[in-house]
Amino acid sequence: MIVEGTVSGRSWRLRPADPARSAAIAQRHGLPEILGRVLAGRGIEPGEVPNFLEPRLKDVLPDPSHLADLDRVAARLADAVVASERVGIVGDYDVDGATSTALAASWLAALGIAAEIVVPDRLADGYGANPAILRRLADAGCRLVLTLDNGTSAFEALAFAAAQGLEVIVVDHHAAEHELPPAYGIVNPNRADQSSPLGHLAAVGVTFVVLAAAARELRRRGFARPLPDLLSLLDLVALGTVCDVVPLDGVNRALVRQGLKVAARGTRPGLVALARAAGIETVEQSWHLSFLLGPRLNAGGRLGEPMLATRLLLATEPAEAAALASRLNELNGRRQALERSLIAAAEAAVQPQLDRDAPILLATGEAWHPGVLGIVASRLVERFGRPAFVVGIQDGVAKGSGRSVAGVDLGALVIAAKRAGLLREGGGHAMAAGITTSVDRLAAFAAFAAERIGPIGLVEPEPLELDGALAVAGVTPDLAQALDRLAPFGPGNAEPRFCLTDARIVELREVGRGHLACVIAGAAAGRIRGIAFRAGQGALAGALARRGEALRLAGRVKFERWRGEARVSFEIEDAAPG
Repeated sequence: MIVEGTVSGRSWRLRPADPARSAAIAQRHGLPEILGRVLAGRGIEPGEVPNFLEPRLKDVLPDPSHLADLDRVAARLADAVVASERVGIVGDYDVDGATSTALAASWLAALGIAAEIVVPDRLADGYGANPAILRRLADAGCRLVLTLDNGTSAFEALAFAAAQGLEVIVVDHHAAEHELPPAYGIVNPNRADQSSPLGHLAAVGVTFVVLAAAARELRRRGFARPLPDLLSLLDLVALGTVCDVVPLDGVNRALVRQGLKVAARGTRPGLVALARAAGIETVEQSWHLSFLLGPRLNAGGRLGEPMLATRLLLATEPAEAAALASRLNELNGRRQALERSLIAAAEAAVQPQLDRDAPILLATGEAWHPGVLGIVASRLVERFGRPAFVVGIQDGVAKGSGRSVAGVDLGALVIAAKRAGLLREGGGHAMAAGITTSVDRLAAFAAFAAERIGPIGLVEPEPLELDGALAVAGVTPDLAQALDRLAPFGPGNAEPRFCLTDARIVELREVGRGHLACVIAGAAAGRIRGIAFRAGQGALAGALARRGEALRLAGRVKFERWRGEARVSFEIEDAAPG
């Protein structure tokens, strides 16, 4: 199947899938034919299907002792537990940081260890540990400090800690320079001095591995008290992993798959309360984490209340959780308003760069709110298909966030730019990074980045890859539930995309801000609900507005439960004439 003349201008292509393998998968495992085709298209062999559908950590998690400093760090954590030491934690203000912090604090609390938690304010403190924060933890009686989702590039802060006699354990996943700061131990699968199959873990995944190693060490020592069940905390790991947009294959797939089962039980008051604030009954799908819970958890850190997310995830009382969730929901509404205003300004700022086919986009503005720069960068990437940095300028200092496309490692780019003297601070991973520099160095940084990236931004838009074609009548709750077995979806395991071959729009209305809800009718039979996010008044909106006309629609089959009823809908991405 090849479809041209689409609303977006992108062609549609059917993902190749060997028919014999597709049939073998469906027949051997009793799956619908379309599911067999989807799995075959992802390169899954018939014998691999059970492990793909129900991945188990024990089958995919390698011995973590291959990680540099892991055993030393596990032993030090075991010492702290045995001696009932007070432990300091320096977290981060995004979802990965909040879940890492809540995971470590929950595990320590279950062992009777008090944790002194600090989550830096991105405006007052900047990113990660700094001398003032470490002094505060030392004054609180902490001799051992964990930095979670930060610390790999905290040279000044960790040198200060060493001088004060603090022992700092860095648990991180961000790209590392060849030189590392002084620390008791740095567990980071992306250290330059090692090679690890765990390089795609989010920080919360690395934290899970560290705690598992510490538990193993305590068992080896014959620790008398019961150890916390780490598997019962996988809801936190799933949340941080999905929201940090790391590849959802291998270990990450198992962590998220099992973590969603924990989340669906509804035993964490904070997630239950936040789900209700987001309008869902049960957290059971990866998009619930990424699109509904994640933005709300991030809102506190973006708008000056960085501890809110961690407090919510650690809340034990439903009333406290409900109040915190309400506050985060309110802040998320303010964040959305800021985002809308900044996107328009950023799009205008990059237009000259688009006109000259720049391979990387750089949008800058005076006093742009730092809390939404990363989101705006993501929107630029979505719209224009090339890496983008969005930078706010204040008092001659330029601070911003970047987002990338497949094939462009922003973390490595930023480290190289820092090494070249173009940045004061900077770090990140392949798909996201942050920078700080002076205004007069921005142009040189942009030139450096463009030269390093080369022509990546100049290629034609990639076609939409389809997993199959469906009639509207074939989009049923049974099909949606079957497809949901392939979850979690994200980088490394794209959500299946289909073409509806016989669609007609019979009802259309705007919902929220710029979203279009509709009813899709089939040529012969069947009606399903449809939604086109951020369609606004653009070309897709125009195509959907021609009610009754025959269309082909590209998009994803969505499944959800509402008040015990299974419901199915179709998320529309693109349209073409029928």
